Amino acid sequence: MRHALSETWSGLVRNLGITLAVIMTMWVSLSLFGAGLIAAQQVNLFKGEWYDKIEITVYLCTAKLQTGGNCEPGQDATDEQRAQIFTAIQNNPEVEAVYYQTKEQAYQEFLDVFKDSPIKDSLSIEEMQDNYRVKLVDPQEYAGLVSQLQLMRGVQKIQDLHQILDPVFKWLGALQWGTIALSVVLLLAAALQIGTTIRMATFTRGREIGIMRLVGASNFYIMGPFLLESLIAGLVGAVLASGTVIFGVWFIIMRNTGAGDGFRWVGWPQTGIAVGGMVLVAIILSVIPTVISARRYLRV
Repeated sequence: MRHALSETWSGLVRNLGITLAVIMTMWVSLSLFGAGLIAAQQVNLFKGEWYDKIEITVYLCTAKLQTGGNCEPGQDATDEQRAQIFTAIQNNPEVEAVYYQTKEQAYQEFLDVFKDSPIKDSLSIEEMQDNYRVKLVDPQEYAGLVSQLQLMRGVQKIQDLHQILDPVFKWLGALQWGTIALSVVLLLAAALQIGTTIRMATFTRGREIGIMRLVGASNFYIMGPFLLESLIAGLVGAVLASGTVIFGVWFIIMRNTGAGDGFRWVGWPQTGIAVGGMVLVAIILSVIPTVISARRYLRV
């Protein structure tokens, strides 16, 4: 062990410039990777929160408001059409519960929302639409129900928050995967740097390695200092990256958000997962290139 530690220290000092380059590359790439993990968990938290609240609202035809849909000009949805729509919703396996809102109830809700705004005088009860509010078993399984109801007489329109939220989550996901992809490129660069460092180290210590081979030293004994060099460089980079991500989560998210803002934000548990992932990746990228390079270049 004393020999391995001594040789490791000598190798780090001898290749200080390359070691620092490896550390810096690991620092930046792991920070991006950790940011991608944080972003992925944040998107999942938002999805879990917002998708659970999504309801589909089926607005029925009204004589005073004709803007399309399957409506008869100048006529409200008939009782028969309401019954057919209700039955179709109730019998759909995607539906957990359905609630009917009359025009009067919709008008009162409108007055409650806009009670301090001049808009409250812009509509009357006759212009309001009675509707069915549908709670889904799985908020992400909605396409079948929407397709079915769009074809039914008496349905003026279907309001679905997925039309708003899905593009948002799509762009957030693209940003998340873009960050991870960039970090993967930089991590590969770090792995190549580690392999180059090992190659240079074995070249400069070729004579010593040859002597150790002659006296019967094992592969692990010879490879030990090289493994420790790359592992130390990788773990230092991981520690710096972890500090960066922890500071970023605290400074950007925790300081500026709170429990009262209505959103679920990442916290220390999610940060701990990201840090664990960064450390694991750092160990893997330190060990694998070293083993591959050592097996190839230690043959003297």
